[in-house]
Amino acid sequence: MDALRSTSLLCSALIALSASAALAKSRAKATPAPAASAAPSAQAAPAAPMTVNQEVRDIFDRYRRSVVKVHAQDEHSDIYGTGFFIDPTGTLYTAYSVAGDAVNFSVDYKGKTYPARLIMADLRSGIAMLKVDVVSPAIPVGKAADLEVATPVLAIGFPLDLPETPSFGMIAGFDHKYLGRYFHTRHLRVNLPTQRGEAGAPLLNLKGEVVGIVVGSLENESACYALPIEAAEKVRGDVARFGEVRHGWVGAQVGTAKETLEGSRTVVTDILGAVNASDEGLRPGDVLLKVGKIDIHDPEDVIDGSFFLTAGDTVPIVVLRDGKKVTLNIEADYHPMSSRTPPLMSAWPSTTPNRGIPLGLQPQTVPQ
Repeated sequence: MDALRSTSLLCSALIALSASAALAKSRAKATPAPAASAAPSAQAAPAAPMTVNQEVRDIFDRYRRSVVKVHAQDEHSDIYGTGFFIDPTGTLYTAYSVAGDAVNFSVDYKGKTYPARLIMADLRSGIAMLKVDVVSPAIPVGKAADLEVATPVLAIGFPLDLPETPSFGMIAGFDHKYLGRYFHTRHLRVNLPTQRGEAGAPLLNLKGEVVGIVVGSLENESACYALPIEAAEKVRGDVARFGEVRHGWVGAQVGTAKETLEGSRTVVTDILGAVNASDEGLRPGDVLLKVGKIDIHDPEDVIDGSFFLTAGDTVPIVVLRDGKKVTLNIEADYHPMSSRTPPLMSAWPSTTPNRGIPLGLQPQTVPQ
């Protein structure tokens, strides 16, 4: 009986609540809305922030037409890769593995195939430049120097025989070497999957700026290496100035100092060329503090300092000598490796169609 009485009371309460809600709704309809002038002023609600998915999709839609599929041929097979326009006159970047040892270039752009000519192929940086006679869109250039570990990035490439495809990942590291062998400059290690045909793809930040060029693949194509865009622009600057790439050096071997002085543990151990023949050159025992615009802390920093030298240019080099800071202005000579072919590590056999992305690496001990 008590249970029945409780159930009846509960039903009565629910009916009363429903009736009250209905009455309130009816009154709300009958009551006119207050005049706009009587309403308290309020700011509009802020727009919802874009999700990462929306940002990636927006960047892909904005720049997919600036990315092209590159065709070429070498003595073994057809080659397929990716390139992207860097200016409105049809100049594009791609990877050396796509264009370095190839002929008969063409690109697919806006549903048509256009012939392309090779402007430059530089094995030391791992990139090449092609030219197509079209008015082209261009991807704006950003700064790889602004990237940090875990920064999200996007690549757009042409895997295999598929259309332009986005790949999303993040910066995993900034490496001077891989498997015990040095790059010629620091590379971006990116946790981003790559496939055959995506060599030369642009690496974009979430501002839609290119910050690197995909030049190498790691194991199982689950990650990749990208050349920082600053390094590519250094090469392009040489071509614009001289019609060729002019890698420079200052003819010194460096090692690790016994102690840190002025923030650097990098000491000159040997003089290797005629660049430092005069009294104004480097000397064994000098502690390197800066090469050009590159601050030197550890010996590996000299790799970047050396890469950004241009033969024939005068480069300011700051050293600590006999306890005093000295600025040396040295004219860089041609790097001896400019005319030599460093060993390659290829992710796929070079005789395979749609071949992959080799990396140009050098032994651990090299002159700078």
